[in-house]
Amino acid sequence: MAAARAVAARAVAASALLASLVSLGGCSAWSDGPGYYWQSMAGHLAVMREARPIRELLAQPGIDPALRHKLEQVIEIRRFASAELALPANGSYTEYADLKRPFVVWNVFATPELSMKLQEWCFPVAGCVTYRGYYDRQDAERFAAKLRAEGFEAFVRGVPAYSTLGWFDDPVLNTFVRYHDGELARLVFHELAHQVLYVKGDSTFNESFATAVEQAGLERWLAAREAASRDPALRSEWQRFAERREQFLALLKRYRGALEAAYASPASDDEKRASKREIFASLRRDYVALKEQWGGYAGYDRWFAQPLTNAHLASVATYTEQVPAFRALLAQQGDDLPAFYAAARRLGELPKADRERALAALAPQVPLMSQAGQTPQAGQTPQAGQTPQAAQVQRPASLPAAPPATPALTLLSPKLGR
Repeated sequence: MAAARAVAARAVAASALLASLVSLGGCSAWSDGPGYYWQSMAGHLAVMREARPIRELLAQPGIDPALRHKLEQVIEIRRFASAELALPANGSYTEYADLKRPFVVWNVFATPELSMKLQEWCFPVAGCVTYRGYYDRQDAERFAAKLRAEGFEAFVRGVPAYSTLGWFDDPVLNTFVRYHDGELARLVFHELAHQVLYVKGDSTFNESFATAVEQAGLERWLAAREAASRDPALRSEWQRFAERREQFLALLKRYRGALEAAYASPASDDEKRASKREIFASLRRDYVALKEQWGGYAGYDRWFAQPLTNAHLASVATYTEQVPAFRALLAQQGDDLPAFYAAARRLGELPKADRERALAALAPQVPLMSQAGQTPQAGQTPQAGQTPQAAQVQRPASLPAAPPATPALTLLSPKLGR
């Protein structure tokens, strides 16, 4: 009975955290009260009810062979995460849940019409975050419509996974289990990293840290598989996947810079709107050129399937800006992950302004990854009134094993319909 009460108390305490995690300027008002918290808690508990131990599922003779392979991969990835990366050894990713839907939650992002600053929502436990999540897509669409009616640009993006920061044992979900093995490992490492360190109210810090961990972890995981003569083609397959994503991210980053420059200019609002239309049109043209370089690969077409907004681009680049600084910190610690985690925790204890200064001082000291190739080259950010040209989309000679990625969203995985 006491154990049951403890579980119940834990669930109640976690509800406020979940509200922000599934959502995982100035802050807007504290988020909408009990209705929003209830959908967060009820939605998560519904996910947990579907979870079944992976080893029990593997013992069933009728399991789909492709699913069996992926669940076996998860067991190995999970073992590697704890044994080789010093990530938490707990019940996370030891169970599987088939939600029978393509995403676990849907996140809503919003910006003003002529600004790249994402709207923030604040929560008692996790602080302020720049998106809100819903377990029901219709709820997310209704909230996005409300924001549009208030004058914001808003869009809704499906999310395959999120972390409860160790409050619950996060299950493997059908929403991501069939990813490429390298992408599956990347996601698990990223989500477990959130259980190592989370700083209230600093999404960029949290997601950059987790991305640095995922990159270091994936490099080691790929090397271990190569050393064991397993999946010799895995690294090259992953690098092709990673190269395309890195180039796409670089393209979006440049266009985000173009929009920021246009909005910061002394032009009139009407002139800024005209620049905005041309910038988005040029982005679409340059994406077509990039696809041609890829031989027609269309994995990111769905990202362009809806009208583009500031919020699309603002949400892409926000969360990995400090990754190079964390990579530098890891190098400072001799690539020792436990020492790196401790150093990152010390940074997390600093006031935000001091933390950002410390990270900025670290950033120039390190290449993006350690290191199978060169940092990809990108065109210069255009000035206001100019747009990037397709010729600036350059194919890098070689890329590191794992590109920057966004938080838990696996934002630019071509398997996801953004």
